[in-house]
Amino acid sequence: MPAAAADIVGDEIVVGTVSDLSGPIALLGVPVRDGMLMRFDEANAAGGVHGRRIRLVVEDAGYDPKRAVLAARKLVQRDQAFAFIANMGTPVVMATMPIVLDAGRLHLFPFSPHSATYEPLHPLKFQNFAPYQDYMEAATRHMVRERGYERTCLLYQDDDYGLEVMKGVEKALSGLDRELIERTSYKRGATDLSSQIARLRAARCDFVVLATVVRETVAAMAEARKIGWELDMLVTASGYSAQTHELGGAAVEGLYGVSVLPHPYAEGANGQLAAWIERYRARFNAEPNVWSVMGYTLADLFVRTAEATGPELTVDAFARTLEGMEFSRDYFGSPNYRFTPEDHLGNRHGRLAQIRNGRWELITDYLQ
Repeated sequence: MPAAAADIVGDEIVVGTVSDLSGPIALLGVPVRDGMLMRFDEANAAGGVHGRRIRLVVEDAGYDPKRAVLAARKLVQRDQAFAFIANMGTPVVMATMPIVLDAGRLHLFPFSPHSATYEPLHPLKFQNFAPYQDYMEAATRHMVRERGYERTCLLYQDDDYGLEVMKGVEKALSGLDRELIERTSYKRGATDLSSQIARLRAARCDFVVLATVVRETVAAMAEARKIGWELDMLVTASGYSAQTHELGGAAVEGLYGVSVLPHPYAEGANGQLAAWIERYRARFNAEPNVWSVMGYTLADLFVRTAEATGPELTVDAFARTLEGMEFSRDYFGSPNYRFTPEDHLGNRHGRLAQIRNGRWELITDYLQ
């Protein structure tokens, strides 16, 4: 490990992230960035971490793996990032993770619930989002058992993200002695899904799993409703966002989704959450959403671990400290996160939610 390049010897901790601020998942990348900025600003205002300020350097890859590789190299070589947090999107993460690890930098909590982000065990890579395969297997199994669907189908993004979801769906159906009736894919950033929806309808699907992100989720449901096709759809956590019902309106009413944590709606919020929402509004002149919360909580995990590591902050010391950390539920409704030397996946479960009356509501506890 090139410790001299990554360990902290000055009065600043540089945290890097490769995100999407201008591409097809910018709806997710922008609030994640803002949530992280908010938490790091709070830490700096309180004196930093053992006297060191945290500086977040954000590189916009536009959900493009080629741009992401250049961004990761810049963060390693020019910015001397101590850690990477919340890199955005499975194609981006798969392209950049080897660069980060080869440089001896921490690869923390990427927005890619892919098994490669925590397996095989590596001293510097940690994940706290339940893997696509696991939670989509559990969610699909739950939905088919509870509702008795006979013809389950899949619409998926044609990349590592979609393929991981497909594996989970197929495993769930196999365990129920069923088969995936039809599957059809789309390219990242596609906006017209009419041919894919027509193909699924021709296959007489009665339940469609969506390995989509926000815009594509809305496009798929809107197309189905436009042609008068009423059926249940289930989207991964990548489509579980307030923007989905804000953009989709009536077309996405009834959509099921896998949830990491509840959406931070102001109506009905507990006192601490309501105060946080007001601080976020004042800071960014925008309403927070679940991605804002996830960015904030990921930054909080970093701050708390760095504080627990002590004044002698090195990559290895931080990683070994994180292996003994447990983060309990908070006022956001986050799950418990726990890491050990043998297990760098902090959470293995998702919850099921549904859009009802224009907002997401949790309808199950943790799926098994």
